[in-house]
Amino acid sequence: MAGSSPAMTGRGYRDKMRFRAFIFPLLACGAAGYFAYHLQIGDHGLKARAELEGRKAVLEGELAGLQEVKDRLERDVALLRPESLDPDMLDERARAILNLAHSDDLILLKRRQPVPEIAGSTRKR
Repeated sequence: MAGSSPAMTGRGYRDKMRFRAFIFPLLACGAAGYFAYHLQIGDHGLKARAELEGRKAVLEGELAGLQEVKDRLERDVALLRPESLDPDMLDERARAILNLAHSDDLILLKRRQPVPEIAGSTRKR
């Protein structure tokens, strides 16, 4: 070999080549481990994706509830427009806001549900 010293022939050369033969697989395994770890645990990994999917489901349910509220409010507003004013709706809203009732109205009060007593609890009176 050109430029090789006598010490590089024989056992020293084989040890150096053996070391070089392990460097690439060792680096490849390290890189693969790094990427596998971040695939699972990283900010954009599988775990983060699963958390985002769960959050998406919760937010979609919340959106559906808010959409129902919006639809109900739009329906109520449509009933209060001058071109389609519903007298019953207007009367109902005015009485609810002013907290008034007509003298001929029959008012039904709902009873509150009794609070269940917890066994063994003592309440001071």
